[in-house]
Amino acid sequence: MSDVNTIKNLVINYNYLKKEISKVIVGQHDAINLVLLSVLCGGHSLLIGVPGLAKTLLVHTVAEVLGLNFKRIQFTPDLMPSDILGSEILDETRNFKFIKGPVFSNIILADEINRTPPKTQAALLEAMQERSVTIAGHNYKLELPFFVLATQNPIEQEGTYPLPEAQLDRFMFSIYLNYPTFEEEVIVAKNTTNDESVTLKSILSSQEIMDYQHVIRRIPVADNVVEYAVNLVTKTRPESNLSPDIVKNYIDWGAGPRASQNLVLAAKAHAAINGKYSPDIEDVQAVASGILHHRIVKNYKAEAEGINESQIIDALL
Repeated sequence: MSDVNTIKNLVINYNYLKKEISKVIVGQHDAINLVLLSVLCGGHSLLIGVPGLAKTLLVHTVAEVLGLNFKRIQFTPDLMPSDILGSEILDETRNFKFIKGPVFSNIILADEINRTPPKTQAALLEAMQERSVTIAGHNYKLELPFFVLATQNPIEQEGTYPLPEAQLDRFMFSIYLNYPTFEEEVIVAKNTTNDESVTLKSILSSQEIMDYQHVIRRIPVADNVVEYAVNLVTKTRPESNLSPDIVKNYIDWGAGPRASQNLVLAAKAHAAINGKYSPDIEDVQAVASGILHHRIVKNYKAEAEGINESQIIDALL
């Protein structure tokens, strides 16, 4: 199948995926789009929202309609790296045997990832970047496709460990889930208080997902679109000559080169799901907020004056 036909097929399947997910998830269209985009790009996502907004249910539903293996890890203060990666034990023949941890799955739900200490959070770094883990000097490859979808509660900060910048940078998107509208909440209340169960169909296979990932990477991008993406990222850095006053005044640290890479890749995927064969500047703008939001560090002045990341990104766009 040619790349053009594959993209046409992707558009059809993408709409099927959203229709199937909507059987369980009411509203949250932007969040669903970004999660599916990160899957098509082979990236990871951080889902941020107050309790009860279906963050966990969304991840579980996405795994089901994609036909992928799914494991949930509840991050707690006493969680150890071996609880995620696995460990070596002595078997009955007195030989060491590796017991795989839950990270050996296609989709990992890292539930409330900021509730575990940095030592355990860091256990995911190699898996997220290299798609492999190293235990006792042995390297084990993870099954592909592999995605980490982590959740965070923005309200309760007592007893939490903020994610270090190095780990935040591994997430392609930060996805904010908002309260449903009145009409959506009425539907949720009706659907979740009856005795009916929803059966979801598996739309894609692991191989089809990886085929789509390769096609998206092969999509050509015009130089001016790449330059726009890099220019946008450069403007988030307060020491840059290109950065506007709002950045110089309110940001301590800007986004790194991984943001530029993710912007171009996500723009390709955004173009593909909309039936385009090459991304334009509008595609970059459509994915910019989710990619830049968690990569810029505000200073004290921004906190004092109530300036948030979204306002800064909107000003840049």
